[in-house]
Amino acid sequence: MPDPLGPLFDALESINGELTGFAARLARLEDSGAVRGAAKQGAAGEDGGSDNARARGAPVVWHKVKEEERGELWGEFTAWVIRMADTYELTTEQLPHACWWEHGAVVAELTALWTGWESAFGNEEDAAAGPYLWHDAWARGIERIGRSWLGECTNGYHQAKSRTVWGTDPAYRKKIIEAGPPGVSSGGPTNPKAA
Repeated sequence: MPDPLGPLFDALESINGELTGFAARLARLEDSGAVRGAAKQGAAGEDGGSDNARARGAPVVWHKVKEEERGELWGEFTAWVIRMADTYELTTEQLPHACWWEHGAVVAELTALWTGWESAFGNEEDAAAGPYLWHDAWARGIERIGRSWLGECTNGYHQAKSRTVWGTDPAYRKKIIEAGPPGVSSGGPTNPKAA
């Protein structure tokens, strides 16, 4: 008669093997982090800046980056954008040469592409389809950037878009909050803390 606990022990052995593999991978990642930490103390990175505590491929939210880290990180990012623009032979219709850094949406899109690139090409442990998927994201991102300009900044000069800035009017925000979501009759703010 077969052991009724045999399948359970087999499953536990499989789980143990996976956990052992994860532990080994974590140790390698921690070791590479230690190497990056040592490099920070004096070595320069690929683009001329020294490595910082941010893990390669970690998201970057520019307004949350510490002031003392922003200059170095911006330099790395700028070097990457320029290198990619040359590598992929971008035209001013795809990325406005004279002013891309002056447009928050473009910087956000390029930042996402940069961190995705770091993740896809900087991780030797799990490269797999990452580079291919990054190229797909790159093509879609550059297309979105090109569509967003509609010719306004492609002539070599920056032209600010004619628009109303939404975030500078507290009365506007209050009006929307007090109105509440569609289809809900409200006698006041739906979230008084948000006002």
